[in-house]
Amino acid sequence: MASNPAAEKIAHYVFLGMTAVTGLVDAVSFLSLGRVFTANMTGNVVLLGFATARVPGLSVTLSLTALGSFLAGAVLAGRIMARPSGDSHIRFAAEVFLLEVVVLTAAALCGIGYKGDVIEPSVQPLALIALTALAMGTRNAAVRKLPIPDVTTTVLTLTLTAIAADSSLANGNNVRLARRIGAVLAMFSGAALGAVVIRYYSVAAALGLAAAISALCNAALYRSLRTSEL
Repeated sequence: MASNPAAEKIAHYVFLGMTAVTGLVDAVSFLSLGRVFTANMTGNVVLLGFATARVPGLSVTLSLTALGSFLAGAVLAGRIMARPSGDSHIRFAAEVFLLEVVVLTAAALCGIGYKGDVIEPSVQPLALIALTALAMGTRNAAVRKLPIPDVTTTVLTLTLTAIAADSSLANGNNVRLARRIGAVLAMFSGAALGAVVIRYYSVAAALGLAAAISALCNAALYRSLRTSEL
């Protein structure tokens, strides 16, 4: 696999933006789509377990929709990333991230007029769950193929563990501390921003913002790829 140093360097910053998008997406899904996560599948599997045990306010249907759509997106992106080529995986990942932008844009359009009042599963919230989970599944499959440590864009458990385990308190050398803290702050900021946008504007606005940030990140990545070819 060929390397692309310029693209790999900017990919770190792109991933921070995508981590913020994760916070936005999970704010929409958890706060407005029936207490389900469509980006964080660890949380979603836990919620599915609770729903299976008939915990009030949770839905097996919604959680399974999120899980199935996420896996479908991961399969799709996995096929894209697995194509034989002399190019670096960064180029294939950019194609996957473009797909994420398209799907998130579709979700924003689908969310127009949605009030966030999920009582029984219906077409609009199910479609929103499916689209956002599909987008996050495609991105995750691409990110895991890239050599950018400590910025997974959707899961922070290992990142937080690394911050503590590699800290001076643990006799560590604080390796990649700024990058790790940046990932935590990015997701926190995205989640907080998503909650504010949903509260004062709409679900469609929050998803539109997520699509816009994702598009900007992808544009930056494409630009770095083109620059490195000149």
